[in-house]
Amino acid sequence: MGDENHKKINHIRRAVALHYDPDKKQAPTIAASGRGWLAERIIALAKDNRVPIVEDNALVKVLNNLTLGEEVPRELYEAVAAIYAFILEADQRNRSG
Repeated sequence: MGDENHKKINHIRRAVALHYDPDKKQAPTIAASGRGWLAERIIALAKDNRVPIVEDNALVKVLNNLTLGEEVPRELYEAVAAIYAFILEADQRNRSG
């Protein structure tokens, strides 16, 4: 039973929503962030609104420590840019296919 509880603690769902407006900010900002039920709600809202979801556990753990409205730190630009590129490519494929 102890191992089962340990697994549940280690697998708490996390979610972060990013917003990027290049006219207002230099980097994407944290639009929503949460763990557990709040993460599930963020994910559900994204799905309901057809917002692309990318899973990156290591990145979300770091981003989860930022506050709402805070810009993504410069050292994470490359990781976040890769996610945005993936989303843009998927969006282009969906529009053309």
